[in-house]
Amino acid sequence: MKTLWLHLKFKKVIFFVGFTLALLICCFTISFLKVKGVQNGGKRAKKEISEMPWLTVKYGINCTRIYEMEPVEVAKTLVIRKQKIYVEQTDETIVNATSDCDQFVSSMGYDAIQVTEAEREFPLAYSLVVHRNAALVERLLRAVYVPHNIYCIHYDRKSSSDFISAMNGLAYCIPNVFIASKLERVQYAGISRLRADLNCLSDLLDSKVKWKYVINLCGQDFPLRTNAELVSDLKVLKGRNMVESKWPGGKKNRWRVHHLLKNEKFEFYNTPVSTSDKKPPPPYDIEMFVGSAYFTLSWEFVYFVHWSYLARNFLAWSEDTYSPDEHFWATLVRVPGVPGEVPRSEADISELISKTRLVKWSALKEDFTLDALESTCEKYVFMVLLSSDGS
Repeated sequence: MKTLWLHLKFKKVIFFVGFTLALLICCFTISFLKVKGVQNGGKRAKKEISEMPWLTVKYGINCTRIYEMEPVEVAKTLVIRKQKIYVEQTDETIVNATSDCDQFVSSMGYDAIQVTEAEREFPLAYSLVVHRNAALVERLLRAVYVPHNIYCIHYDRKSSSDFISAMNGLAYCIPNVFIASKLERVQYAGISRLRADLNCLSDLLDSKVKWKYVINLCGQDFPLRTNAELVSDLKVLKGRNMVESKWPGGKKNRWRVHHLLKNEKFEFYNTPVSTSDKKPPPPYDIEMFVGSAYFTLSWEFVYFVHWSYLARNFLAWSEDTYSPDEHFWATLVRVPGVPGEVPRSEADISELISKTRLVKWSALKEDFTLDALESTCEKYVFMVLLSSDGS
């Protein structure tokens, strides 16, 4: 018999990754700082928060039609994007804004969020692995924020000093938001990307907030559903996890050979480099599956991953594999007896079934049509549009 979560019929997209301008300009009034002057002695600039006119008003854009993926309305935003009318805030803007926490929290509405009792009884956790564009991260955080949830931010140690200061400012000002206790220098397709999420998950397990599910996000994610809607949908899972998990097919070479993370000078490669050295099979004869780096996991499953010797040894074995974040979760959810187990006998759980994310690769952007997107979105819980740099 198929497990229940394979049959969930979520009708709307929850997260939209890549921030198409269509959604970005609809969701919030954009706030920015006007620096009035700097006092003597190097003190922080005096500032005031003011609001830019809504681009929706200026260009007559109907947000309801945007969310309904009405082609003509979305096309308006594509024209704005092409003309590069929208100018993003700098990281320094967020640094300055968070220098006055009371003003920041009040002006951005973090202290005015109303929730239902059902939401309070089903708190969620978030792991945000980010590396650039503090204004975008703040907007994401503001969009998913409710005061009884818990939020862990992991920033890349390679990030700019302004970005790091901005993340620290957000964590200092906003209740139940914190920086991961251990930070990684994140390497694309390397073990550090997986460890970034694991570091947050470890901290979240120690949180006083008794969260039910954890969702991991990148800095270019954005929600299309409310916290109440998320809670309603996640309750239906009844402890099951939402991750992609497929037979590996042509991806077996990712772990069949040893991969180098650094060169002979101990400098990191841009991505792990494969060698001809064969790797031993995974510990405990674990059967390998592949999927996505992104997940929705129950507290019970995360607790298992944190304390299980099997999971720890599997992680250690994965150190020199390629993109371990795309097989770690996909494999562990198939291990017999784990919380929310997906039996190995089950068919592939692709993005078409898990509904975790729909990926629109930038390399395939010439195939993009609004009609195709509109008809496809209803099948997914998350959506991903990757930017040209692959982030």
